Amino acid sequence: MFYPLEVAGLKRQLPMFPIADDLYIAAFILLGDQELTVHCAEALLKKAPAYDYILTAEAKGIPLVHEMARQAGHECYFVARKKMKLYMGDAIDVDVQSITTAGMQKLYLTEEDAKLMKGKRILIVDDVISTGKSLEALEMLVQKAGGVICGRMAVLAEGDAAKRDDIIFLEPLPLFNKKGEAL
Repeated sequence: MFYPLEVAGLKRQLPMFPIADDLYIAAFILLGDQELTVHCAEALLKKAPAYDYILTAEAKGIPLVHEMARQAGHECYFVARKKMKLYMGDAIDVDVQSITTAGMQKLYLTEEDAKLMKGKRILIVDDVISTGKSLEALEMLVQKAGGVICGRMAVLAEGDAAKRDDIIFLEPLPLFNKKGEAL
């Protein structure tokens, strides 16, 4: 089963996958789709509030924020990593439980990034916001670093996330039952 999506002036067929007995999601994957990434970055920047830096979580949001920073002429953006690396210094971390990842995870922000973030306006960007758990974890990282959240953006708002008024997004993405019908 596939879900036809039009976003940022482009059409894509999203494969549908079960995440529970009678709950399916349409998988939106920017990784490897350069055309879609460029168009979505441009569309998001048109709606973006004033910001100093962009933050995303590893990994699917990386090409999106990279392209947004490139188009906006910014030299730096932040990525919350899923694994601690030696070069990250005295990193800050938070727990997160995402709808698309089994089990509890941690997100880490390098010591250097946290210092740069302090007192700055941070725009949180992701490819898809669904339950909001990843978004909450990113917000906690910004708060721990002393940054100021100036906005939350995504290409797609999935399910009930599309009803939120604190997220800027390009298109809603429904959830589905096992017959492929939107819930």
